[in-house]
Amino acid sequence: MPAEHPVQAQTPPVESPSAPTRRTFIATTTAVGGAAVVGDLVAGSPALAAEEAGAVEAPPGSRVSLTVNGVRRTLTVDNRTSLLDLLREHLDLTGSKKGCNAGACGACTVLVDGRRVNSCLTLAVRLEGAEVTTIEGLAKGDWLHPLQQAFIDQDAFQCGFCTPGQIVSGVGCIQEGHTRSPEEIREWMSGNLCRCGCYVKIERAVEQAAGRKG
Repeated sequence: MPAEHPVQAQTPPVESPSAPTRRTFIATTTAVGGAAVVGDLVAGSPALAAEEAGAVEAPPGSRVSLTVNGVRRTLTVDNRTSLLDLLREHLDLTGSKKGCNAGACGACTVLVDGRRVNSCLTLAVRLEGAEVTTIEGLAKGDWLHPLQQAFIDQDAFQCGFCTPGQIVSGVGCIQEGHTRSPEEIREWMSGNLCRCGCYVKIERAVEQAAGRKG
């Protein structure tokens, strides 16, 4: 019978002192990951966020003085503030409407030194010393402006959203002398849109206020 060979016990390989063990690797990775999470939490903490927010400089502002509906007004506003936002948000004159806010609908029309402008496109800080007239400044006490009365007489509005801009623009149109014919009125009022479609009655109202129509 063949001689039996003794079974030799297997000895685990000796790891090099310089090579990290599996346990060391896991412990190191966990520690690094935990530090990264703690760092993220600190970076996103409310205290740090408040500190960063405080470090952001406030937008530049300027002082502007102008006359609105006969009253001298002096305010300090953000340089980016439009005349429309100054009127609505700072002076509580909400008759001028914010429609498209891009100068396309005319709902925000006001008079600046007697001329029509889209107040949504006009920077307030550029109006130092200017005279601004809004829809609120047209009536004299209980007496309506002739064009305001004409809009009532001609039933020249429905929803009324565009009406303040239409009336102010019509006043400018009359002052500029562009009322010699219905066609001329329509041309010079074309910057004011009416989604209800009252254009014929609006033109008649401008004619009435200009003295061409009873």
